[in-house]
Amino acid sequence: MWYELSKEFIYGFAGMEGRLADAAHFFIYDTVKIWFLLLTIIFAVSFLRTWVNTEYVRAHLQGKSALYGHVGASLFGIITPFCSCSAIPLLLGFIQARIPVGVTLSYLISAPMNNEIAIAMLFGLFGWKVTAIYIAFGLMVSIIGGYLIGKMNVEKEILLEVKPTDTALEAELVRLTFKDRAKEAWRYTSDIFRKIYLYVLLGVGVGAWIHGYIPTDLIARYTGEGNPFAVIIAVIMGIPMYSNAAGVMPLIEVLTNKGMLLGTALSFMMAVTALSLPEALILKKILSLKLIGIFFTIVGSGIIVIGYLFNAIL
Repeated sequence: MWYELSKEFIYGFAGMEGRLADAAHFFIYDTVKIWFLLLTIIFAVSFLRTWVNTEYVRAHLQGKSALYGHVGASLFGIITPFCSCSAIPLLLGFIQARIPVGVTLSYLISAPMNNEIAIAMLFGLFGWKVTAIYIAFGLMVSIIGGYLIGKMNVEKEILLEVKPTDTALEAELVRLTFKDRAKEAWRYTSDIFRKIYLYVLLGVGVGAWIHGYIPTDLIARYTGEGNPFAVIIAVIMGIPMYSNAAGVMPLIEVLTNKGMLLGTALSFMMAVTALSLPEALILKKILSLKLIGIFFTIVGSGIIVIGYLFNAIL
């Protein structure tokens, strides 16, 4: 509904057209969407936290194998239809619940890349074989990527303050009234929102400009079938861009029709959806530059490897 309302406002009421209109529509739609998700998801997680002792969650994860949390977070990403920026509010919820950083990043990789919208559209365009390979490789990147980052002991690279759990305080929260729980949840939510809402504006603004002004011919020119470095170039070109699976899938169809190998096109799609400059700008308020660099390097390298494997298989 909001997508259509913002579209009507830009193209109808404001009478805008062309690339500027596309960029403006993208900016308004995504900014409001991400702000809404920030407020609702963080509030919901904060509210539920007053009912649940988060140490139980941590104890459950600690009692399992090292890969258990990464696999679970990656599979959970399949059922959440978020782009790379829209997944950040839930990432904040995981951090607030003191879930291990590597596990939260497995989710952040998987959610935009493997969600059900991407799977459905891939199946419709390329069939079950390509879709199955894509899902398997996408899960591989999110599980291994999060696992490797988790092994680096990067908890100190979280910039937002996450206080150690106070058992007495949690016991007190459980005894609060419904109204008090809501007030406590809103206090935390508004505090987080004030810290990062400007970064959302900046990140989506950059993404909107790229969305409106980067032509597909420019991408196809340098990533054609005869270039042995096509996958690397496609991933590097895809990382600064920003779109969800539904937005980038028509572009993938166009690029393959213009001569780009399917594996190269899918690695480009993975880079656009799982990594983006707007995502990095928003994460800058949450994670250190060092951790953002590690995250982008590991995931980007994994996508490049998968792109070449795709081309070899397909």
